[in-house]
Amino acid sequence: MADQDVKTLIERIMAEARTHQSARFSNEIYADEPILKTGRQMQNFLPDQYRKMREISRWQDDPKGGAGRWLSEAELFYRQGLLMADFEDDCPYNGTFKSYFPTYNAMSDRQLRGYFTWRAQVRRDNIEETSTSFAFLYLYELICGIGVDNPRDGYDKIKAFWDAYRAFEPGIDRFARVWLQDYAVFHELDPKLLRDSKTVAFDNALIELRRAARDLVPAPAPSDLPPKRRKTSEPTLPLPPDEAHEERLMAAIDALSTYNLNNSRLDRSHHRDLRHVACAVYVRMARYYDTHRKTGIVASLFGEETAMPYTMFASAVFFAPERHEDCEYRLDPIHIYRCQNGFWECMRIHGSRQKSSKLGEIMRACDQRLRLALDPGHPLKEEKVPKYLAKIIDDEITAWLSWDAAHQPVKIDIDLSQLGHIRSAAAQTREALLIDEEREDGTLADAETAVAERREAKPVADTIAEPVAMTMQRDEAGEPTISTEQFGVVAPLLAPAPTPADTASVLDSAADAYLRALLEQNAAQTASAVAQSGKSEDMLVDSINEALFDLVGDTVIEFGSAGPQIIEDYEADVRGYLDHE
Repeated sequence: MADQDVKTLIERIMAEARTHQSARFSNEIYADEPILKTGRQMQNFLPDQYRKMREISRWQDDPKGGAGRWLSEAELFYRQGLLMADFEDDCPYNGTFKSYFPTYNAMSDRQLRGYFTWRAQVRRDNIEETSTSFAFLYLYELICGIGVDNPRDGYDKIKAFWDAYRAFEPGIDRFARVWLQDYAVFHELDPKLLRDSKTVAFDNALIELRRAARDLVPAPAPSDLPPKRRKTSEPTLPLPPDEAHEERLMAAIDALSTYNLNNSRLDRSHHRDLRHVACAVYVRMARYYDTHRKTGIVASLFGEETAMPYTMFASAVFFAPERHEDCEYRLDPIHIYRCQNGFWECMRIHGSRQKSSKLGEIMRACDQRLRLALDPGHPLKEEKVPKYLAKIIDDEITAWLSWDAAHQPVKIDIDLSQLGHIRSAAAQTREALLIDEEREDGTLADAETAVAERREAKPVADTIAEPVAMTMQRDEAGEPTISTEQFGVVAPLLAPAPTPADTASVLDSAADAYLRALLEQNAAQTASAVAQSGKSEDMLVDSINEALFDLVGDTVIEFGSAGPQIIEDYEADVRGYLDHE
């Protein structure tokens, strides 16, 4: 009886018109559906596209009636991928999917729906972090041409996804870098697309090392003649140095050496010296390897250049439906791919693709031994190196420093304290050249004209103090000057010089006290003078340097490791100025 009442109640509820219009109920009838379902039963609710993908069989019958064949995992993935190329889902997956070579077959139905939901967002440029296997599966699709319009579109999508997803998983670099390069080679895209890749940068550095070893190392002597010994006076590299060539060679050495010279303290203070010595030592070592080793220096450090079989996309799930046509692809001059009858080979330097620790030892020894000569205050710990290497480095250091010292530009120091004597001598010379009429007239312009006329008429031997007279000019203020262009400068030597009193008058009491304290090296009085000035010490020093610049022509006070100090060359001048107050 109770059961009959329940049925009656249910029928009454379902009969209500407002109930059928409610959004809480659907129009479907589930009277025959069980309340609890197994996983196999839930599969019936997958979109039809998934069932179609699952139906692609690994076994393929021969359409001509011959024996069938089993599809490889890569070919099955490729066929399933073509079917699902444009499919999208809307069922996010928050679980984890891990697979060494992920394919659709390796995923559960729930993971499949999560993958195609995530991929739909990626194609809308909304790349979110997910299981790394999802990311690899997406790259597999792209290299197989699934979801791309043409090879260049595929290249751009691989690179864009790699650049974005590496922020979540940096480990993707080691795979994506190779796949992107293989993709460009396989589809014969412009090699310029890869000119910024690490592979091309590494090859270019090897090319520079080989060029230096080939162009700057003399060819071996014939076997029946003794090898020509290098004279110690002969420079290893051209002098004066070819700076552009040395910069390229040093950059190549840094790119391939575990010891980075660019980070050396010595490079910041003596870049030119370190660059030349390092390059010269490398060339000398190339000669040594050619003479004493079976292989050259590049082959010894990085391997031989040879052709070896190559598998495209070796670390990925990849399938090409048709055999690749024969071709040759030059990534760079020492990295060439060839395909013949569907088989690939790669011609390159096969060996270490890492920086050389042996080259690093050589460069560190160069830095360490050159510091002993140029920067002994900051030595590097000496490490044991072969005696022949130490001698090569020391020879190159000696040769370079000797040449550089002999070719230093001549430095002319002008003693500004002698300006008064120069003005006096110039005035006497001018007076000696004037005739009586010029003295009576008193016009300097007429006098200079007369001097010029007499210079043309007189023999050189009869000219008195001619060098001084010939270089007399006028500056913008109308004052006579002497040109010292033979020394590389032009100074207004005849202009009225400021007197010590003029300079001292612009120094206030605090500046005066500060100068005296610096001369006496009295730190307490220095601090007191700074406090008296009401300025910071930097500002006080700047004002003093500016005030004394017209008199000395240079900065008087500089900041050293022990603080501000008067430059030793100008101490006597400063004392003289203070004494004339």
